Amino acid sequence: MSIFAGQSKLMIFLDFEKPIQELYQELEKLQEIQEKGKSDVSASIAALEKQILEEKTKLYTGLTGWQKVQVSRHMERPYTLYYVNQMCSDFMELYGDRNIRDDKAIVGGFASLEGRTVMFIGHQKGINTKMRQYRNFGMANPEGYRKALRLMKMAEKFNKPIVTFIDTPGAYPGIEGEERGQAEAIARNIRDMFMLKVPVICIIVGEGASGGAIGIGVGDRVFMLANTWYSVISPESCSSILWRSWDYKETAAEALKLTADHMLANGLIDGIIEEPIGGAHAEPEAMAAILKAKLISTLDELEKQTPDARITSRIDKFCRMGVINE
Repeated sequence: MSIFAGQSKLMIFLDFEKPIQELYQELEKLQEIQEKGKSDVSASIAALEKQILEEKTKLYTGLTGWQKVQVSRHMERPYTLYYVNQMCSDFMELYGDRNIRDDKAIVGGFASLEGRTVMFIGHQKGINTKMRQYRNFGMANPEGYRKALRLMKMAEKFNKPIVTFIDTPGAYPGIEGEERGQAEAIARNIRDMFMLKVPVICIIVGEGASGGAIGIGVGDRVFMLANTWYSVISPESCSSILWRSWDYKETAAEALKLTADHMLANGLIDGIIEEPIGGAHAEPEAMAAILKAKLISTLDELEKQTPDARITSRIDKFCRMGVINE
């Protein structure tokens, strides 16, 4: 069976993907004719599949900043729990900050990555409307960041590496979050992550917005998937502040230079992890395999360093950010 079979019925297409959507609809009609056996249209199907792949490759090679923001928010994009369960075995989720409650927007626990025990921590948005409400759309309260720090300290205690997956529109901005010390919780995480003795890898797998991202984003290596963004503010919020309207969000996305290529050029991340053509949501299993290989090779590299060398290198890297010589 073709890898394209039935996809148009299941896929959610973004606005800029309309040309591809129309090709998928044509393909679906041809496949129905072929299944009914009235005529042999296999040659036409093969030609159309080739055209779809070419058009998708062309489209995704030249995405604008705003289009990448849209891809990073795709409803079918895989989240933390998918990656952990796909890449690892024996995942044991751990709960609670030992103070307020368990924040469902951040998940974490130990898992076995090819025989190596790793502490995984990440934002979890939810895979449907009900679960998104349950997960607060990936927007963590202070107890979420305190839970994350508790798990990091546990990993350090047992000398296990830490991997964080970042995908959040920001830390939760509600009154109750401020009452419980949102800014303090994020600031404490940033400070304490600098001093962790074990290897720390941070990966932006979707949205990387403001303090909500950096609260679990201080690591020896910080990577971005190709169709993600990382910025102090979202394009919509930037547009509303500067132009008093969301209508300029596309202009804001370009001006913010929030995509992975800009982040790498400015020395704010350590590398870009390429996604399958069409985005991580198009081939989640392939994306997980790419991510797994990157994690294993990076952990092999980092574990050769001494704890003191890792900490010094981590601090030096972040201190160099934003420094300009004229």
